[in-house]
Amino acid sequence: MLHVNPKMLARLTELEADLLQRRTQAEAEGWIGEIEGIDLTLTFLRAKRDETHRRAQRPTLHLGIPARRRPKESE
Repeated sequence: MLHVNPKMLARLTELEADLLQRRTQAEAEGWIGEIEGIDLTLTFLRAKRDETHRRAQRPTLHLGIPARRRPKESE
């Protein structure tokens, strides 16, 4: 699953505004299929934006680099 960089949240807002504008045009033209597609895209975009907000609120956890195990010596 791809994660959105929190720095790109403003871009998601721009995309949402553009989609809403396109949806208004599709309604005016009577493009039912286009409206459905835009609604689906808006749903995914909003979910991705909400997920990015949640991820940005969580602290980063540093796991470090695992140490190599030394082979056991034969008896």
